[in-house]
Amino acid sequence: MKKDISNRKDIETLIQLFYEKVMLDPVIGFIFTEVVSIHWEHHIPLIVDFWESILLDNPVYKKNAMEMHYDLNKKMPLEKIHFDRWLFLFYQVIDELHEGKIATMAKTRAQSIAAVMQFKMEQAHQKNNN
Repeated sequence: MKKDISNRKDIETLIQLFYEKVMLDPVIGFIFTEVVSIHWEHHIPLIVDFWESILLDNPVYKKNAMEMHYDLNKKMPLEKIHFDRWLFLFYQVIDELHEGKIATMAKTRAQSIAAVMQFKMEQAHQKNNN
């Protein structure tokens, strides 16, 4: 049996492995390597903060996650296929590393975040095209 997500180190490992998969992914990798040049040494700790806030109820994330995605959406419209692939890879990494209540909650929260973000990005794209 795999252990559940229980501390920041678990989240760091999960996020590091996730982005290793993302960068190589044929569906969404180019977004992170070509559309936006991400400074990984800065980005990864922020994402770890985000997930630590959500999963371990430790409010260390202080930024607006939607804002940077709106900026990205202006450069390249984010579509359902992108969100679906992001979720697929996120679930895959969670399943490789963890199981338990918090691992399940991570998947549920990721699903909710992806759905809301996809809806908002589609709205913003429609608004910009009218």
